[in-house]
Amino acid sequence: MASSSSTYRSSSSSDGGNPTDSAVAVDERKRKRMLSNRESARRSRMRKQKHVDDLTAQINQLSSDNRQILTSLTVTSQLYMKIQAENSILAAQMSELSTRLESLNEIVDLVTTTNGAGFGGVDQIDGCGFDDRTVGINSDGYYDDMMSGVNPWGGSVYTNQPIMANDINMY
Repeated sequence: MASSSSTYRSSSSSDGGNPTDSAVAVDERKRKRMLSNRESARRSRMRKQKHVDDLTAQINQLSSDNRQILTSLTVTSQLYMKIQAENSILAAQMSELSTRLESLNEIVDLVTTTNGAGFGGVDQIDGCGFDDRTVGINSDGYYDDMMSGVNPWGGSVYTNQPIMANDINMY
């Protein structure tokens, strides 16, 4: 800038102009440059403030998204734990029912092997293969059950007890 100032002075002095006019022109340029610098600084501050505002808005949006994700994760974890508990209950019930089925199959195998070929061709009470002559009253007048040795729970073969799962709410 010093070179342009000196060039300007030398050209105005060659014109034979007044030295005070050149000082006024230099002052005018300084004033315009100061105004230009102020305007540039103002625009820079505005850009910086806009950038800070944008970052603040982004922080707020990301914080909101984070809260939603945490809420969703909490709900999902609770549902997972509930389903895992239900699954454990169902696995225990399946094990219990499998054991009961195995016991019942052993009883059926024992009954069929005890009676030879089974109950085929014999009168049946309920179509389940049980002979209507297996239960009766003995000579003493007491209830006689020929299958009582086969049934580990005691009583008659005809005593059908439903297989029920544990009394646990599955909700």
